[in-house]
Amino acid sequence: MIPHSSDSIERLIAQARAGDNSALGNVLESFQAYLKLLARLRLNHQLRGKVSPSDVVQETFLSAKKAFGQFRGQSERELMAWLRSILATEIAGQARYYTRDRRDIAREKRLREELDQTSAGLSRGVVDPGASPIAIAAKRESEVMVADALSQLCDDHREVIIRHNFQYQTFPEVAQAMGRSTAAVKSLWVRALANMRRAIDGDNESTQSFEESS
Repeated sequence: MIPHSSDSIERLIAQARAGDNSALGNVLESFQAYLKLLARLRLNHQLRGKVSPSDVVQETFLSAKKAFGQFRGQSERELMAWLRSILATEIAGQARYYTRDRRDIAREKRLREELDQTSAGLSRGVVDPGASPIAIAAKRESEVMVADALSQLCDDHREVIIRHNFQYQTFPEVAQAMGRSTAAVKSLWVRALANMRRAIDGDNESTQSFEESS
């Protein structure tokens, strides 16, 4: 079961705290796209190509399952912050493994702060500014909704949004990275953003509607 609202997340947290392993697995799985996006945005150039965001997220889930008894929150927002802290530890651990550096607590703290800032900026410029905060809260936290919507897009749509909206690359830079003209990338971005906003708004069209025709 994949939870679709903050209320259902809170129920799963309560069930997981009562010892329901299936509930714990479901609640963690619901943050997969969110954590994967954060990992991609925060993995530095030394780690890219050596470890994938998916690998880091799986390690985060393993650590979260072992340490769930230490989680004292009840809300989705509190769980997100706790998972970001674990994600920061896992990324720092991968960095130590590949660079052979000693553990640096201050560096891990900075990474947690960077992940918090990155998370806070995910919905900026993507979520419809006219959307009701109450309506958004009744579903999932906006950052999670953005990440889930991104995961529904085709590869090119997802790539152009990540590079332009979240990595702040200019259209010419995105065009060079994607092997397209600047004009083509701008057109691609407009369509991608429209599809993403439809996904965030809960459009029930099939994923086929998100496919990019070449």
